[in-house]
Amino acid sequence: MKKILDYLLSAIYALYFGILLCVFHVVQVIAFHLFGPRAHQRSVEILNLFIIGGFFLTGSRAKFYQQSPLPTDRTIIFISNHQSMFDIPGIIWFLRKHTPKFVSKKELAKGIPAISYNLRVGQAALIDRSDSKQAIMEILRFAKHISEHTFSAAIFPEGTRSRTGKLKPFAVGGVATLLKKTKHPLVVPIAIKNTGKFNPTGLFPLSSFTTMSWTTLEAIEPKDRTPEDIVKECEDQIREYLGQKI
Repeated sequence: MKKILDYLLSAIYALYFGILLCVFHVVQVIAFHLFGPRAHQRSVEILNLFIIGGFFLTGSRAKFYQQSPLPTDRTIIFISNHQSMFDIPGIIWFLRKHTPKFVSKKELAKGIPAISYNLRVGQAALIDRSDSKQAIMEILRFAKHISEHTFSAAIFPEGTRSRTGKLKPFAVGGVATLLKKTKHPLVVPIAIKNTGKFNPTGLFPLSSFTTMSWTTLEAIEPKDRTPEDIVKECEDQIREYLGQKI
């Protein structure tokens, strides 16, 4: 019975999700060209609010927890575990005061209504994983951009999604470049729970009645610390919060 319900509710959400992307693609284009980058960013935030709100169509819920207040006058590098494509809407909406921009693979910048447009116009870091030189140069550009505008960065050091929820080793490379070239950043780990459980096989079928959560953990001051040490602490904090042993 649960499986039948999953397919039924997933079909409803998939239709809702597809309509949202098409509508907000047009909204983003209008917002950007008529009103500028800030209006475009606001339209992206509202899109992601609707994506999260749509979870209720499957009987699922999204929760946000913050262990301590975070500054809004300083660039933050958010380092998160990665379970699902639904990790991203939670980060964009719940942390909208910090304007998180993403380090993403360049393939996502084409072919997906609203999402691809946002990655291009919003100046995300679009990296080619097969070209290390391009990836470094792109992250350098990205670091300069977020520093100039006091935006924040969101990066998934696991590289690929872990649908089981079990953490993969965190890579240091991209984080190290961001730390080196971003002015006075604060590093904040994010522990994400159950987004992989919500969509274990992609957008269809989803697993109904799933409770997902995003939690910002203890902030890390990077001064006088190596990138390796910082990334290790982020991984350890997230692993401890998720109850996973090394």
